[in-house]
Formats: sequence, structure tokens, C-alpha cells
Amino acid sequence: MLRLHFTAEDLLRVSFATRPAPLMELGMAVAVLQRRSPPPALTRWQHRTRQAFPAAARPLLHLIPPSARGPMFLDPLSRGLEDGLETVLSTPGARVRAELDHRIPSVLPPSTWARRLADQDRQAWQELERALRSAYGGLLAEPWARVQAAFDAERAWRTRLLAEHGIRTALAGLGPGGHWDGTTLIYDSPDDIQVTLTGHGVILLPSTLWTGRPLLAVHDDTPSIIVYEAAAPLPLLTEPRSEPAHGPLAALLGRTRAAALELLTKERTTTDVARELDISKSSASEHTKALRDARLITTHRDGKAVWHTCTPLGLDLLTSRAESANEERRAS
Repeated sequence: MLRLHFTAEDLLRVSFATRPAPLMELGMAVAVLQRRSPPPALTRWQHRTRQAFPAAARPLLHLIPPSARGPMFLDPLSRGLEDGLETVLSTPGARVRAELDHRIPSVLPPSTWARRLADQDRQAWQELERALRSAYGGLLAEPWARVQAAFDAERAWRTRLLAEHGIRTALAGLGPGGHWDGTTLIYDSPDDIQVTLTGHGVILLPSTLWTGRPLLAVHDDTPSIIVYEAAAPLPLLTEPRSEPAHGPLAALLGRTRAAALELLTKERTTTDVARELDISKSSASEHTKALRDARLITTHRDGKAVWHTCTPLGLDLLTSRAESANEERRAS
């Protein structure tokens, strides 16, 4: 289990990032590329992107593992790529050395190049800047507008969820198995991890490429960051978003998950979802799992069949999106 111990000050200072963080999302992309068994929604993206991964970006593989638990100085919150790079390249040497000496050996074999970074070797840092620029250009530059659109939709939904259902529901819905025990937030995780927040607040940051339990960047003197899986993975956002069948909901969930959620206003099995949407049963299972983790549907087993149906939160989302679409049509 992952246990996050909140202080009263942290609960009072929960906020949402105002924009996606290019280098944070880039770190997630590099991590997912290395996974042996990515989720079905990311399998095709991983295969295609591996083939296009720039040679100049390969040094990043010595810093960012499949778990994405690389050095925190690599992925600051920033307005864009350039100011993010400026922040990385101006990281104090003592912090760089501390993170590379203590964080990297625990998740990756040490490399000569990483040691040169820790020693503030100028050429190594030039290679790092070139690697980050090359990786962003090859992985994220083209789809960045879709990342921004997904972020905006996610932020609008989570903000509304926070306003209408409260902080506990909003935070519990960020990861699989999310629930509270007093002021401790617990998520499902194969590792037993205890994190105590520092009283400086929490910033919520969705990622269109990360899957699994939320990731934590805990800071002693600034707000900590919770990176969590956005409702719509980046590959789903490559589907046409102009078709009228799902409207604004597709911007949040992606067209396939939006269609699945609409189907589940009536109880259906995983096989039913696969047949109705003309997708494989494994894909239908992945989509229903994502919707369940977001608390938009509930699932129960009856013999060999697995049944799914919308939760009140899922129905609320469908209703609000329909009302929004009607208002837009009336306005036009």
C-alpha cells in the first residue's frame, strides 16, 4: 500500500497545477517506453515511439527508470519547455549530487555519464540538455496540443468534483483503491510505502502517459506534487475529437472510454462492452478498469461474468457534460 499522511495544513492547501509540465510528462514518456508490459492502451504507442526514439535522447535512459522514480531535478513544474530546461540546468550542484548519489543507485545501475553529471562536467550537462530537447521533439512536440486539451478537461472535471463532493472524494479518486483512514490517504500499491507530507500543501498534476498508483515528489519547503493518471491516456486522444457522438466528454476520457461510460448507464458485462464498441475483450477490460479506478463505474462478479454500471459520480459526469453541450448549442 501507498500511505500518504496529511497534516491539516496540507489538506487546506490542495491546489491544481495550472498547466501540464513538459519535462514531467517527458519523464513519464521515457519511463513508459521502457516498460516490459505496458497497459493495452499504451502498447501500440510504445511500439511506435520506440522506433522513433531519437539517438541523442538515449542518455536519459541512464537517469529515468521504468518506474519513473528518477532524480526530481529533471522534471520541475514549469510554464513551458524553455523555462523548465533553465530550471534543470541551474540546479544547485549539491542537490544534483545528492539525488544522483542516493536516488539513482536504488533504481538504476550507476553509469559513468551520470557520475560526470554529479561532478558538474560541462560536456555531460550539454549532453543532458541535448537529450531533453531531442526527446521532447521526438515524443511530445507534435501531440502537445492534445496533452494540453486533456489537461484542461481533467482540471475542469476535478475542480468540479472537489467543489461538489469534497476534498476526500477528489483525492481518493486519483489512484486505484483510493480510500481514507483518518487523515491518511491510501492507494493500492505492490510496495509498502509511507510518505509524510510537510505542511506546505499539495499540487495535483495529471499525466496523460502515466498509469498506476500516483507518484509523489515531496519537498521540505515548497508544496509537494502528486502526479496521477489522467482519465484519458495520450494514445486515445489521437482519435478524432470532432465527431458529435460524445462531444465534450471525449475530451476528458477519450472517445472509447466516453462511449463505454455512456453504455454503462445500463448494467453490462465486459463482453457486452467489447461487442458494442467493436473492441477486444482485453481492451474493454482495460477501459472499465480505468473508469472504475476513477470511481465512475462499479464492478461486481456473478459466476464467470463481470458486470459494470455507472456510479452516481459517473452519472453526474454524463449529466453535466450533456448540459454543457446543450448550453454550447444554444449559445451558437
